[in-house]
Amino acid sequence: MSVMRTKSIEQTLREGDEPEYQLKKQLTALDLTVFGIGVVIGAGIFTVAGRAASQQAGPAVVVSFILAAVCCALAALCYAEFASAIPVSGSAYTFSYAGLGEIVAWIIGWDLLLELMLGASVVAQGWSIYLGIFLDHLGITIPPSVAYGSHFDLPAFVLVILLTVLVSIGIKESMRVNMALVALKIFIVLFVIVAGIGYIKTSNYSPFIPPSVPTKAGSTMESPLLWAALGHTPSHYGWIGVFAGASLVFFAYIGFDVVATTAEEAKNPARDLPRGIIGSLIICTVLYCATALVLTGMVRYDKLAEAGSLAGAFEQVGRPGFATLISAGAVAGLTTVVMTLIIGATRVVFAMSRDWLLPAGLGKVNPKTGTPLKITIGLGTIIALTAALTPVGKLEYMINIGTLSAFFLVSSPSRCCGSVGPTSSAPSPSPSAPSSRGYRRQSAPT
Repeated sequence: MSVMRTKSIEQTLREGDEPEYQLKKQLTALDLTVFGIGVVIGAGIFTVAGRAASQQAGPAVVVSFILAAVCCALAALCYAEFASAIPVSGSAYTFSYAGLGEIVAWIIGWDLLLELMLGASVVAQGWSIYLGIFLDHLGITIPPSVAYGSHFDLPAFVLVILLTVLVSIGIKESMRVNMALVALKIFIVLFVIVAGIGYIKTSNYSPFIPPSVPTKAGSTMESPLLWAALGHTPSHYGWIGVFAGASLVFFAYIGFDVVATTAEEAKNPARDLPRGIIGSLIICTVLYCATALVLTGMVRYDKLAEAGSLAGAFEQVGRPGFATLISAGAVAGLTTVVMTLIIGATRVVFAMSRDWLLPAGLGKVNPKTGTPLKITIGLGTIIALTAALTPVGKLEYMINIGTLSAFFLVSSPSRCCGSVGPTSSAPSPSPSAPSSRGYRRQSAPT
C-alpha cells in the first residue's frame, strides 16, 4: 500500500457520516467569524505592533500590517475553497491527504499539532504575564513561587485546565463564551482607537518611513535570507524595515486558518466557511491598522515600549487608569486565543485518528457532549503542563514555521485540484461497499 495514496473527496466526506465519529453541525457564519477573530486578535495586537514599530518600520508599521494581510488573504482564499469543498475536520491535514498523499498528510498533521499545542502554551504564559500586570494595578500580587517565570506557572496551568473543561462540554458552549470574550476584546480595541485619537500628535508621524539605519550584525540564522545571501549590511527602518516588519507582524495574523478545523461542525460549510475565514481576516486587518496608526501617533515610534505597548502608550500620556482597562482586555483576549488553539489541536488529532493514522479509539465522539472527549482531555493536560513547566522563550518563533508550512501545502498544486468541488468526477462506492474507513484500508483508492 503506497504511502502516497490520496483519498477522494467523496470518501473523505463519507467518513464524517459514521455515527461514532460524527461531530454536531451547530456553527453559523457568525460563529465562525467570531471564532476567527477570537484566535487572531490576541498577543499580536497587544505586543507585536509596538515592537515592529520601534524596531523595524516606524509609523509605516501600518503598511507592514497591510502587506502581511495581503499574503494571509491569498492563503485564506485557498483555505476557503478547500474547506467549502471538503467540509471535514483537520484543516491543512485533510486537504493534504486529499491532494498530496498520506505521507505528506502525516507530516503536516504532526506539524499542525505541535504548532497549535506550542502556540496554546506560549499564549497561556503570555496570559499569565498580563494577569500579573492587571492584578498589580489592583494591588494584588501573585506569589512569586507560582507566578510566571517560576518553576510552576500556576495561573497558566489553571487557565488551560478550565478551558479544557469548557471545550469538553461542547463546541456550542465554547462558542458562547468565546463570543462574550471576543465582544469584550473588540470593545477594548475600539476603546484604544477612540480614546487614543485625542492624544495623537501629527509630528509623531514624521518621518512616516524612517531612514534606514545600520544595525549590529547578528547570526546568519537571525538575518533576512535575501539580505544574508547578497552580503548586505544588516539595517532597520526604511523600506527594508517595512518588509521586515511585515514578517514580524505576520505572527499577529496566525490563527485564521484554525477556522477550517471546525469545517465539519458548520451548518452550511460551502457558504459559511469562506465567510468566516475571509470575514475574520478583514475585520482583524482593519482593527490592526487603526490601532497601529493610533499607537504611533500617541507616542513617537522610537519611544514605544516593546512589551505591553498599548498599555504603555497610555501610561506615557498620563492615563494609567486606561492602561489597567487595556490589561484587562488583554487577559480576556488571550483567553479566547488559548481556547481556540485547543479546539484546533483536538480537531486535527480527531481527523488523524479517524483515518487510523493514530489509534482509532481516540477519535470516538462522546454521545452526550458531541466532542472527542479523550483527545480533548489528553491534549489539554499536555498543554497545561507544558505552559506551567516549560520556559518557552524563543520557541515561540517556531510557531511561524509550522504555519508557513501549512500555507505552502494548502496553496501547492495537487492531484485533486481538478476535482475539488461538488462536481468532482471521483468514483463513488457502490451501495454494498463497506464503511469508508474499512474501504480506505482495503482498496486504498488513489
